[in-house]
Amino acid sequence: MLPLDGWLCTNRVVRVLEADNTICPTQGNPPTGRRGEKGPVVALPQNESRPKANPFDPSHHRRRRRRRRRPHAASPFGPRVRTHDQSLVRLARSVISASALAPIVRFARCPRPRDRPRPPIPFDHALAPHPLGPAGRGEPDHRRRCSPPLLHRFPRYGASGCRGADRPADPRHLRPEAIRRTAGTVAWDMMQYYKGNLSGATPGILPGPPPAGDYYWWEAGAMWGTLIDYWAWTGDATYNDEVMTAMQWQVGPGRDYQPPNVTASLGNDDQAFWGMSAMLAAESRFPDPPADRPQWLALAQAVFNTQAAPDRHDQDCGGGMHWQIYSFNTGYDYKNSIANGCFFNLGARLYRYTGNETYRDWAVRTWDWMEAVGYLDAATYAIYDGAHGKHNCTDINMAEFSYNNAVFAQGAAFLYNATEDAVWKARTERLVSHGLKTFFPEGVAVELPCEKPGTCTTDMLSFKGFLHRWYAVITQMVPSISASIAPMLAKSAAAAIRQCTGGAFGRQCGFQWATGTYDGRTGVSQQMSVLGAVLSQLIGDAKSPVTAKSGGTSKGDPNAGARSSLCESCRRNDRPVTVGDRVGAGMLTFALVALATGLFGWIIMDIRDS
Repeated sequence: MLPLDGWLCTNRVVRVLEADNTICPTQGNPPTGRRGEKGPVVALPQNESRPKANPFDPSHHRRRRRRRRRPHAASPFGPRVRTHDQSLVRLARSVISASALAPIVRFARCPRPRDRPRPPIPFDHALAPHPLGPAGRGEPDHRRRCSPPLLHRFPRYGASGCRGADRPADPRHLRPEAIRRTAGTVAWDMMQYYKGNLSGATPGILPGPPPAGDYYWWEAGAMWGTLIDYWAWTGDATYNDEVMTAMQWQVGPGRDYQPPNVTASLGNDDQAFWGMSAMLAAESRFPDPPADRPQWLALAQAVFNTQAAPDRHDQDCGGGMHWQIYSFNTGYDYKNSIANGCFFNLGARLYRYTGNETYRDWAVRTWDWMEAVGYLDAATYAIYDGAHGKHNCTDINMAEFSYNNAVFAQGAAFLYNATEDAVWKARTERLVSHGLKTFFPEGVAVELPCEKPGTCTTDMLSFKGFLHRWYAVITQMVPSISASIAPMLAKSAAAAIRQCTGGAFGRQCGFQWATGTYDGRTGVSQQMSVLGAVLSQLIGDAKSPVTAKSGGTSKGDPNAGARSSLCESCRRNDRPVTVGDRVGAGMLTFALVALATGLFGWIIMDIRDS
């Protein structure tokens, strides 16, 4: 008996698909074979006792002709895909038509395992599993009927969930393998926007920055961090080569994530997002770069060291970092929470990984400054966006963005995990409590300042993904608050995937999850947010971030960042004045005065003559 959801294997691979009237399979998802294949691989039955189809039987031919005349629109499987091996199809159909499976199978050509680009993995609706059985213990109710899975090249979210099934938010009812397949498809769709692996393109960046494209440099760094979590939590290494190439290509001449080609828009938070992705690679034991290339831990240390330098911390507002790195960039006068929050987060994680108390001291100093300046409300634990240095940071923008809350909450959780200090546990709990009330008003993530009025920028469309991923890691660092976080993340993730019905394949994601419908806008930011939400449902089986003493392999460099091009520029401009400088300045001044005197004298003489 051939499996309902298996593969037939000869010289060509042909997939057997369930029809609309089949019962839900009693088993879970079949084991994965080679890439591009799914389910057990079996040979065509050769010595069966059952009667075989007679190709000369007129009724058999009539049945085949009727099936061919059926319009594509009436088929629940969409358009059929022709195979080059017509003889195989005839043989397979002859065998199946004589068996009990005749009314419930169809055929489609499968991709070759080495096809590029990699097609999305076939998947069931991860967050709409089989409904609960009568016992209510999470077993599938096999009496319910399921719609068939679609062709592997055009899977749609929800295609194989049982009809009428509820979508429970309880993560205990979700199937991890189905969630991994869903994450794989969302990640594949996200990577279709990345062009850096094409001939002649620059590796590591997304199309942009505006007006050349929609995306600033920082968002690519955030995307690679998301894909590192994707690898760590799903075990799928499909994109590891792209991650490695991108993150090494963009390190810059100082090996500190300050490449010269992004100077015009380089912010402290931009650099820090790349640094946090490098830190994540070290914590996740992502494959180490070659020995002659900068290592993940050293890159994170380089970013931190450049941001801890005196030129990044002036006396405006009593300290704190500016939003932008260069004074000639628009927004330099603005001191915001995300730039300082990323610095705090990176310092907390470096302290946990290395044990170096210097990182902890900077993190504590940053937290104290946030409270002193009023960006972090000590009463409510709201975190506001920022203010301007020229007003001594008194004109605070009261907008609350989800990633500001999440980046500080995760940093506080890392400090508690490293120190077991009750102060940091309390701070983590209060930040999370405020975040759940503010950004999950009905159990589904909402970006309050911009989502309802529809004013979110491309950057803001990615924030909810960070919220889910960073809150998920908090449950590892502070397990005692997992019970309050996990149900919210599960319900929000279910809502996120439910609205992914847009785009050419009918499965791309929007941003307004709470509405339950696709909002008509898609892109890297929306896909990355949904991917973060889906990945958060795998945190229960994920390994906790490692440290240098608990299995970390990445090599560090406490002096990394000393070759920073920005620091060299600062030192070059701030060198002491020499005697040669004074002589040169005097000669230049004399020449200018002489030239001005001669010019004015000529003008006066000309006026007198006239």
